[in-house]
Amino acid sequence: MSDESVDRQQEPDAVNTSRVFALCSGASFLAFLDLSIVSIAFPDILEDFPGTSLNSTTWVLSGYSVMLAAMLAPFGRIADSVGRRTVFLWSLAGFSLASLVCAVAPSIWWLIAARVVQGVAAGGMIPAALGLILATTPRERIARAVGAWSAVAGFSAVIGPAAGGVLLSAFGWRAVFYVNLPLCAALLIGGLSALPRDVRAADARLPDPVGSIALVLGIAGAVTALTQGDTWGWTDPLTLGLGVAGVALVLATVLRSRTHRAPAIDLPVWRSPVFKIASLGLGMLNATMFAWMLAAPLFAAQIWHWSVLQTAAALSVGAVSSMSGSLAAGRLVRPDHQVKVAVLGALLFAGSNAIWASALFGPTPNFWGGWLPAALLGGGGLGLAITCLSTLAARTVPPLRFASGLGMTLTVRQVGGAVGVAGLASIMASSAVPGSIASFHAVYLVAMAVNILCALVLCALFTALRPSPTPQEQTPRTPPAAPADAPGITPDR
Repeated sequence: MSDESVDRQQEPDAVNTSRVFALCSGASFLAFLDLSIVSIAFPDILEDFPGTSLNSTTWVLSGYSVMLAAMLAPFGRIADSVGRRTVFLWSLAGFSLASLVCAVAPSIWWLIAARVVQGVAAGGMIPAALGLILATTPRERIARAVGAWSAVAGFSAVIGPAAGGVLLSAFGWRAVFYVNLPLCAALLIGGLSALPRDVRAADARLPDPVGSIALVLGIAGAVTALTQGDTWGWTDPLTLGLGVAGVALVLATVLRSRTHRAPAIDLPVWRSPVFKIASLGLGMLNATMFAWMLAAPLFAAQIWHWSVLQTAAALSVGAVSSMSGSLAAGRLVRPDHQVKVAVLGALLFAGSNAIWASALFGPTPNFWGGWLPAALLGGGGLGLAITCLSTLAARTVPPLRFASGLGMTLTVRQVGGAVGVAGLASIMASSAVPGSIASFHAVYLVAMAVNILCALVLCALFTALRPSPTPQEQTPRTPPAAPADAPGITPDR
């Protein structure tokens, strides 16, 4: 019996898919929101903890993002083995507790430690939440569900600075964490009553603990090296050591997973060329998206001298455009159409970066002629491409592996984001005048080139989607016998 048939037979009859989607999307929204909402509170945190260096404070953000990236794939495997509902609820409870500790933290180190735990919990919530959504959604409506989930997740990344600014100005930086508590409580109460019971395969077992630990340490080391390389120095022994050790541990986990009965990495999922290419495309898009999201507010503040609220309002244009693109892409059903729209989305994002790198973004603020068209193109292109690629990847994953398969895709996306942040910092630092208009233009030119390359890579999906020829089609046909009276042929007598 297939994984899908097992999943469907054991799924509860009275599952309210709308409530499941709302609960799981709400938790994902919180997890992604905490990636961006905290950054605006850095000045107040430094003031509240005198004597703390800026490098130490950056770990309030880096500790969360590193652990989120490291835990997505292992927790995806655990969710498929233990149960998505179980992992989701326990992760949500851990996220709530860590948020409380962040809010009452008496020192910067308590705050950083709580943020690390919060990142671990978020790494469990997201793949379990997406796995629950897909497992309770009819196969023909998966594209629409992924589109709606992508719209919610994308919106959280942009609204973070605005929400943080409002909370910060009204209540102080601790409110950024306190606000999670009532939301987590509501999600927990709703999840206990609305989420379907766990569905597991008969032979399900916990993934290889040694491989899982090695995978977590490997991803964490590589992402830390990428995130801190510009601060520590790219040739610093700590940066090089973490990067090399991280890659080595991931490779060792891959090799160990080839023979282990309960591998840490679900290698069969990676045998699908569609899954591999779609995941690579998502990683490339995330790299340029993170560079775009960080450079845009910096440009607005440093070059155009906009306030936090002005910048947040301008960023909302891209957020709304991205949501619209995600919802539109969710209506596509045919995989070949999804590939075409994904290629179009990557090219639209390349066009947006071309505008950012042009004279339209000079020393004089230019919202209508520069920011607005760039945000509409970039946000819409990202929404189209990310939703289509996420749907294509989801279609290749058996239902009982939804959390682990998509956990790996999300890990690739987070690693891509770390590469984008590192690339942004390196390009800015290597410019003749870091922080100048020319340095920002250089970032967007590189992003444009990466997006064009991404579009070319995605063209390989057209070949990957072609059905394999049947044995009859592979066998060469015997040419038909020539008629007896054909010219140059002497008939047998």
